[in-house]
Amino acid sequence: MLTKSTVEANIPAHDLARARAFYEDTLGFTPSDEGVPGSVHYVAGPGTAFNVYETEFAGRAGHTIAQFHVDDLVAEVDELKRKGVGFEVYDLPGLEWDGEVATMPGMGKAAWFKDSEGNILCLDQDERGR
Repeated sequence: MLTKSTVEANIPAHDLARARAFYEDTLGFTPSDEGVPGSVHYVAGPGTAFNVYETEFAGRAGHTIAQFHVDDLVAEVDELKRKGVGFEVYDLPGLEWDGEVATMPGMGKAAWFKDSEGNILCLDQDERGR
């Protein structure tokens, strides 16, 4: 059943044009199609995709809504910082911080940032090879 399904994230946006500029110009994604009216579909790594859709409820979640698994977290953070992305630092138990990069002993590293709509996104690098 669901254990063999692919999964897509749906990311809300107050202003779809502004969100498209962020996801396309800042993060480097190319839309795969326009999706349904009021949304844009993006393909990421193998078998993964996400949609950005317009809604008045964007940016209200106080938690990570999408996570991007990367091979070199520090390089990705540096690149996004050059493009003007600001990173979040959270006071959470078990995290060891080096600037904007958190290390979770035995798991890997992560960095969080907000998109143009206030949604929290995460970059992570898993030291366990997943």
